[in-house]
Amino acid sequence: MYKGATFKTKKITICSLVGICLTTFLLSGCSGNQSNKTSIATPSPKADSIQSTATPQAAKVINKTDEQPSTVYYELFVRSFYDSDGDGIGDLKGITQKLDYLNDGNPETTTDLGIGGIWLMPINPSPSYHGYDVTDYRSINPDYGTIEDMQELITEAHKRGIKIIMDLVVNHTSKEHPWFVDSAKNSDSKYRDWYVWAEDQGRPANGASAAGGGNAWHSLLGSHYLGGFWEGMPDLNFDNAEVRTEMKDIGKFWLEQGVDGFRLDAAKHIYEDLLSDKTEATTVKNVSWWQEFRKAIHEVNTEAYIVGEVWENSAVTVGAYLDQAFDSSFNFGLAETLVNSVKTEKDSGTAFTLERTYKLYSKISDNQFTDATFLTNHDQNRVMSQLDNNPNHAKMAAALLLTLPGNPFIYYGEEIGMLGVKPDEGLREPMRWSAADQGEGQTTWEAGRNNAGAINVDVESQLNDSGSMLERYRELIALRNEIPALRDGGIRDYASGNPGVMAYERLTTQDQVLVVHNLTGEEQAIVLQPNVEGFSYSKILKTIAVKSILNSDQLTLPPYSTAIVE
Repeated sequence: MYKGATFKTKKITICSLVGICLTTFLLSGCSGNQSNKTSIATPSPKADSIQSTATPQAAKVINKTDEQPSTVYYELFVRSFYDSDGDGIGDLKGITQKLDYLNDGNPETTTDLGIGGIWLMPINPSPSYHGYDVTDYRSINPDYGTIEDMQELITEAHKRGIKIIMDLVVNHTSKEHPWFVDSAKNSDSKYRDWYVWAEDQGRPANGASAAGGGNAWHSLLGSHYLGGFWEGMPDLNFDNAEVRTEMKDIGKFWLEQGVDGFRLDAAKHIYEDLLSDKTEATTVKNVSWWQEFRKAIHEVNTEAYIVGEVWENSAVTVGAYLDQAFDSSFNFGLAETLVNSVKTEKDSGTAFTLERTYKLYSKISDNQFTDATFLTNHDQNRVMSQLDNNPNHAKMAAALLLTLPGNPFIYYGEEIGMLGVKPDEGLREPMRWSAADQGEGQTTWEAGRNNAGAINVDVESQLNDSGSMLERYRELIALRNEIPALRDGGIRDYASGNPGVMAYERLTTQDQVLVVHNLTGEEQAIVLQPNVEGFSYSKILKTIAVKSILNSDQLTLPPYSTAIVE
């Protein structure tokens, strides 16, 4: 969990963690056939809690657990969200106008989504619609508004208890950035060494990109520059101290404008440019830079939240960045597992794996990390499309995401079941506010082909529908905010004994609840056993979807439902 702690010197090498990581994932997994027969649920043994000699109905004991105080974040593509001025392009003023949809600041109301943070995809000037190739790091894309609009958004968000983090893209700039233009034209330019030119460094202009596999080198004016993602995004040279200083100053600038932190794009590619760079030594250099960056921005705000994009399924690689660099790193492996679990309607051993992975992360971070969980993001086919437009599966995916530890990130439109498949524009289509394609605030920059003609896939249609996807998300977020163990707790595996039922305990130092999901379309029943502390779960605290029944120690769950038991 993130506590704004001071820096400590700690020597934990990546190699020393490999043994822990391999043990973690070799032990994980689940098999068996789905059944609606009563199964015996047994808690997984763990020595991380204070053991009790209590009887099965004893009071809860104090747990030794690494808590993860959290909030729910909402990933938002400004261009697609809400248009305040009628030009068809979403803007910052539009987001401000729709803040009450996200969180109205009143915990007593139930008409808002209830999120606590917003991740703004790139807002800097850029020649591309997506903004990941920046031309000016200290200003706002004119399509989106002004610095003053940004400050107003931040102020209004903070009034409602919403934090704002922004995408910070420092691995590369746009080919049209003045730095690069000058660097390319003049070999004596002060910016020449801000980029990587093969001829200047005596390097061969060949080598496959670590970001995409194609040739990472591009020809321009008789020289070749490095651009791992594509030729329009030349990589910056972080071996140059001036580049590092500039990027730290840019981070400080935005914190001074009031933002609460950053989502760091392409975080592992600062030095991992070519496939041949995928080494432990490169990861160490990457981590070292991000530690330097974090230390600098803490000079402005010690509570600034940093979440990195390290697109890896390896806990070792991801974990390295949690050593005084990032507060969180997106859990791509978990996202795949959750989607697969609901699609196949089978428990994947998620809690078993997470419990052990979090041990690793806690050790690396001195108990300072918070996981960043999600289902899909702007680079992946939307979850509803991956689930073949099955609303029951999509609702169960939401239930898993919003009852697990960490900061859950919801991709805009996920809460109303929007569809989206590649190419990338199809993943970032306009948010649907009403069934009318030209309704108030509706963005029109992209045709919205994936969602054209979709029935009830819009906010207006779902607002007052108790069975809607939107209502399910609102209910789950409210539940998470209400129950401390769901919001801030760690996790402990609790084997359900039924391959169609996923169960796990959520624990803070003072509270614990058992979360049980029926992933299947059939009624399932399990017998609850006392946990490792001798405590028996004996009362249903909350149910999602349809009411579950707990008769003595037998818990019966209707199809596609969730029970929170205390």
